[in-house]
Amino acid sequence: MHDIGVVHRSITRPPRESVEALAPFGVSTIHEAMGRTGLMRPYMRPVYKGARVAGTAVTVLLQPGDNWMLHVAVEQIQPGDVIVAACTTESEDGFFGELLATSARARGAAGLIIDGGCRDIDALEAMDFPVFSRAINSKGTVKATVGSVNVPVVCANAPVTPGDVVVADTDGVVVVPASRVAEVAETARRREDAEAGKREQFAAGRLGLDMYAMREPLKAAGLTYVD
Repeated sequence: MHDIGVVHRSITRPPRESVEALAPFGVSTIHEAMGRTGLMRPYMRPVYKGARVAGTAVTVLLQPGDNWMLHVAVEQIQPGDVIVAACTTESEDGFFGELLATSARARGAAGLIIDGGCRDIDALEAMDFPVFSRAINSKGTVKATVGSVNVPVVCANAPVTPGDVVVADTDGVVVVPASRVAEVAETARRREDAEAGKREQFAAGRLGLDMYAMREPLKAAGLTYVD
């Protein structure tokens, strides 16, 4: 059960060099490097083309239709943090827009992941403030009910602990536990190196059937060819 009405001011972030080592890799590569875990639901989409973000999570637990706690969270941001906002129940209201982005950017925020709605999309794109959300929605919110900041949350079905690293791009959003950042970065690098060689072979016309030695297992599984 979530703690309500709590702001944790001290969270443990992984070393900056580990975050920087992970940041260049795509979400799909990181997801595979973690054993195909860590993804948020695929409805979480960038609000403008080309949005991308990687950074340490400052978590927020919102109440539906209420963005009070996003203002509270901004005070807790350190440079390179990403706000990761979950909600106590489903809500697609426009919790976040240009003014909050301006405030968060002034504190060094790298972006926002929100299982809710946001608005002012053209302005966010002009600022190049990356946001990944479940909806774009002009509907405004109130400031009436407290939630929490820097508590463990579940955002779009993915558990997020304050200080975890979130990476988001056109393929989705992935969460890397803080304790695994260096390991996952190294595994991702090895995957990318291996894929470079495979890409060359595919470009030269070699089939995956042969590269991955699939023909015999397919035959054993009962696949037949008919001319």
